[in-house]
Amino acid sequence: MSLKEYLSNLKKMDWLLFTPVLLLIIFGLATLYTTNLNVENPDWTAFNKQLLSAGLGLIGLFVIKFIDYRRLTNYSWLIYIVALILLAVVFLWGKTIRGTTGWFVLFGFNFQPVELAKFALVLTVAALYHKHRGREKSFSTVATLILITTAPVILTMLQPDLGSAAMLLTVGLAFFGLLSLKPKQIIYVTFMAIVTAIAVWNFVLVDYQKNRIMTFVDPMRDPLGRGYNVRQSMIAVGAGQALGRGLGLGTQSQLRFLPETATDFIFAAIAESLGLLGASVLLALIAWLFLRILMIIKKCRDNLSAYLVFGFGVIFFTQTVINIGMNLGLLPVMGLPLPFVSYGGSFLILSLAAIGVMESVSIRQRGV
Repeated sequence: MSLKEYLSNLKKMDWLLFTPVLLLIIFGLATLYTTNLNVENPDWTAFNKQLLSAGLGLIGLFVIKFIDYRRLTNYSWLIYIVALILLAVVFLWGKTIRGTTGWFVLFGFNFQPVELAKFALVLTVAALYHKHRGREKSFSTVATLILITTAPVILTMLQPDLGSAAMLLTVGLAFFGLLSLKPKQIIYVTFMAIVTAIAVWNFVLVDYQKNRIMTFVDPMRDPLGRGYNVRQSMIAVGAGQALGRGLGLGTQSQLRFLPETATDFIFAAIAESLGLLGASVLLALIAWLFLRILMIIKKCRDNLSAYLVFGFGVIFFTQTVINIGMNLGLLPVMGLPLPFVSYGGSFLILSLAAIGVMESVSIRQRGV
């Protein structure tokens, strides 16, 4: 590709989609950098790895952007099978971190195959429903959806990584609810799920199992144990007040009272340093991204493109809501990163690959 052709393709970029993503990445990198300021013996490993991951992810985004999304889904099953194999092999050669065997160590970097599984699942389910258009409610379509969703969910639960397993299940349920159920059926399924949950709670679970579930849902029942992180997160968010304590000056994040400031609780670290103003800017960027995703879906001229953008949008939206919710003490801690902001090379690279697919969709809806 000549320089002239490359510059021409850059003009075709959906900048309304790419800009908030880039700004969110910068937001995350700045937070990782400042959490090491004014700290004795700072460790820049996370910042350096995230910076490299961002570079690799952006390269991947631009490569995928030039590939027709219809051609990409031709390889969806291959990518899906590779992801399943990696999810199985990780039990043999994977690295265990905080009780979860879910990472490969490659040249000093941790690779989490479940992130590839999320990417592959969206591609595969979108291709499935596109191929079976007009037969979305048929037994074969629904059975295939259940099979390809359940396989990675089970493998991920065995690691165990319940947060990622729930995320994979959410993708399958989102497509199932949108395309394979009528509104009345959604109400019926929801009602049956509630009745089943009540029956299991009252007649199946014993007291210690109920206590575990209650502590998971409400960590503040155990403020010095499971609820410690959430308690410190809420303190950090409140301490930021309107304008924040300043970059590198947060007590909870800088003095390490708040654990996992680079991953699970990066929103709390931002709120403490930059206050309500900084958190509002972050939320505005996130809202910008989701509004653009909705606009792309609305403009899609074919089902396949809409399914792809919808699937990746579900992942980004759900993880954002869960991450911010657990930072505010509104949702249980599930170990899900904040898209484009939290530290995590695998998630960042695969998320940028998903944005690349959205870019491919967006520019081709304009007749490019």
